[in-house]
Amino acid sequence: MFKKLIAMSAICLFVGMAGATPVLAKELPDFTELAEKQGAAVVNISVTQVVQSGIGGSPFPGFPEDEALNEFFRRFGIPGFPGVPRGQGGPQQPEFKSQSLGSGFIISSDGYILTNAHVVREADEVIVKLNDKREFQAKIVGVDRRTDVALLKIDATGLPKVTIGNPEQLKVGEWVVAIGSPFGLESTLTAGVVSAKGRALPQENFVPFIQTDVAINPGNSGGPLFNLKGEVVGINSQIYSRTGGYMGLSFAIPIDVAMDVANQLKISGRVARGWLGIGIQEMTKELAESFGMKNTKGALVAGVEKGSPAEKGGLEPGDVVIKFDGKDVNVSSDLPRIVGSTKPGKKVQVEVLRRGASKTLNITLGEMPADKDEVVPTAQPDAKPESNRLGLTLRELTPQQRRSLNGRNALVVVDAQGAAAQAGIRRGDLILALNNTEVQSLEQFTKQVNAVPAGKTVALLVQRENNTLYVPVKVGK
Repeated sequence: MFKKLIAMSAICLFVGMAGATPVLAKELPDFTELAEKQGAAVVNISVTQVVQSGIGGSPFPGFPEDEALNEFFRRFGIPGFPGVPRGQGGPQQPEFKSQSLGSGFIISSDGYILTNAHVVREADEVIVKLNDKREFQAKIVGVDRRTDVALLKIDATGLPKVTIGNPEQLKVGEWVVAIGSPFGLESTLTAGVVSAKGRALPQENFVPFIQTDVAINPGNSGGPLFNLKGEVVGINSQIYSRTGGYMGLSFAIPIDVAMDVANQLKISGRVARGWLGIGIQEMTKELAESFGMKNTKGALVAGVEKGSPAEKGGLEPGDVVIKFDGKDVNVSSDLPRIVGSTKPGKKVQVEVLRRGASKTLNITLGEMPADKDEVVPTAQPDAKPESNRLGLTLRELTPQQRRSLNGRNALVVVDAQGAAAQAGIRRGDLILALNNTEVQSLEQFTKQVNAVPAGKTVALLVQRENNTLYVPVKVGK
């Protein structure tokens, strides 16, 4: 009897389960079609940099090249030696070629390619390898360090290109896919989910990063982040890591931010951003209470630069910016992003809380000054630059570039050949002085060089990024 009851119970349980609405596990996504259709538009980028240990290059000459270390040193310098640029710690060494790898993707069929600025910004040669194994030497159209975006151009047509998506429609938890060349392993696909949106990172004020748990490693930098529709929603740019490898925290630049930068680079070779001229800080609960505020929304103005658009528009220290040009400022990191994406010269309304009362100001934005290490050659139609006896082709700074150097004069290296190139000077370097005589003008510098006998050596004070170094160069005939 007992056995029969068990059997009947089992039958009833089975019938009950059969009659209930089945709970089906949702299938995992299939990425095969995405890989087949989109993989052809992803490229491998090989960067060569001719360096000398005396001015840039490998921090430890003679040691084998390592891509993970190369990318780390490119971005962060030498750990344990703050302020010491790569290669400036020992005696002059023979020049050698440093190579590194990255990723990118084609955004137009006529050969325009997006990648990260940190992948190519110090390159002497950039080779783009397509999915079909063809290789092209790329021209760097422009680089924007503030967003870590670079635009390249190769001489080709009829290329496969990506479809641009809308990162605003991304949802946390949504599947995303990365394709790139981690450690040089081309066309590698990894998948994960969106972990967070609008993530602000230290020292990165102009990008609302997409955080994912997609596996990203050195060599993935500059590669695309796809949604399941096969649309690019971001550029893989950074990882959080204590080891140099993937630890589950990856960050991508939203594609709308990158495309805006790319369009400006394509048109003018540079990015123009709005500028207020204020220092801000985060609103804390304690600060909000002291200001009589009910919440911590907004950006607290800690300082206003003299003569800045903010001062002219009436902003004062202690103001809390809660809305800028119709856009809400929820946290302080929102404000630099919103201001930077607004065109210089535009008159905007800025809503602030001042001593507990709401006030609306009308401010005309200025243009953000260039970083010291973002000074680039600017085309001057009337100038006909020629190589001097050092092998240098030079241009003078524009007024804006001079302001970025606090009014100091310098000459921009447009090209370096011969003795100057052998000494390690590169395009984009700044010449500040010759034999302890500060640069005043291109004409003055040329006269000084021409007065030096052939075969003699002069000392050039060279600035690269935020570092300066005297470089000996032999004067030619």
